[in-house]
Order: sequence, then C-alpha cells, then structure tokens
Amino acid sequence: MNLQVDAYLAEGCGRCPLGGTPACKVHDWQLELRLLREIVLSCALSEELKWKVPCYTYRGSNVLIVSALKNYAAISFLKGVLLKDARGLLESPGENSQSARLIRFTSAEAIREIRSVLEEYIREAIEIEKLGRKVEFKAKHELVIPEELQRKFDCLPALQTAFAALTPGRQRGYLIFFAGAKQAKTRESRIDKCVPRILEGRGLQD
Repeated sequence: MNLQVDAYLAEGCGRCPLGGTPACKVHDWQLELRLLREIVLSCALSEELKWKVPCYTYRGSNVLIVSALKNYAAISFLKGVLLKDARGLLESPGENSQSARLIRFTSAEAIREIRSVLEEYIREAIEIEKLGRKVEFKAKHELVIPEELQRKFDCLPALQTAFAALTPGRQRGYLIFFAGAKQAKTRESRIDKCVPRILEGRGLQD
C-alpha cells in the first residue's frame, strides 16, 4: 500500500477547493474505494498516486485507476478498449475517449457481486501490458490529440471538457506545443504544466 493513497482516502484528491474538507466526493465513496483498492492490490499491481488519484501499474506501465466522482466510484482501465468485455460492463468516460473504459459503482455490494469478474478484467489488462499491445488512436477532425494528452483526458474528464471549450486557435497552439516534444516524458511534462491554464480557460500565450 502506498501512503499517498492512504492520504487520498483520508483527505480527498485535492483537485478542487473541496479537497481536504468533508464535502470532498472521496468521502462519499469510502467503502467502495477501499474495496476496489483491496481487489486491485490482490492482483499484484503496484500502487501509486498519479493525477492525484490512485493509479495501479505493471512494471512501470499504467494499467488502471480508482477514483470517485460526484455520483459514483469507478475503476478505469486505461487501455480498456482492448479488453474483451464479454459481460458488457465497460463504458466510455466521454464521447472522445478512444482508449480508457470504466465501470461505475454506487454501492459496495455491487462491487462484491462481481468481484471475481473484476479480477478477470484486471488480469486481462495486465496481460495486455505484458504483450505490449497499443491502442491505435485516431485523429479528431484536423486536430491530432497526442496519446499522452488523451490519457490525461481519460483520467481527468474535467480537463477534456475545458479543452473542448477553448477556441480552435488555442487548442491548436497547445497541440503544436505538445507534439513538438520528441520524447513521451517531455510531452507528459509539458501537458502537466499546462493543465492549470487549460482548466482556467486560458491559451498557451494568454
């Protein structure tokens, strides 16, 4: 168990002014989040805190996240589109999400009922990483969304909403800036630094 995730459960995610207060949505889904955490850890994934939410990795690769939103708790598979999903449990977190897929829960009992199924999905997600499978991202209109930015959108739906609200010129400016970095780590760093500006509705040069 990661102490940062312990703090997340105790204090909230801190992504909005409600973080650290009783009104934080993390406090509304304590049983569900703790149960999902228990299930994921039983599948031998490493636990980290990324994007201010619990993130679970396999040999350094992000596999899934566990998070709380206003109306539900969720487990989100970052390459969920590659899962077989024979039971039809997975949903897209947004209309433009090409990779991530999530399962929503509104009770701990609902999680317990499909615990074995969740473990199957998690093991399949780990196998996808072992095989090195990649999601083939498609360009949206004339704007090409870098894979690193799409993953950030999948983890932070509010960021995708804020980005879509920007003018086309501001969107293009960010995308050119992100794509100008040759290495994935540099692109991720540029995106992380720009998140606050995007959430505030500002362009790269504003």
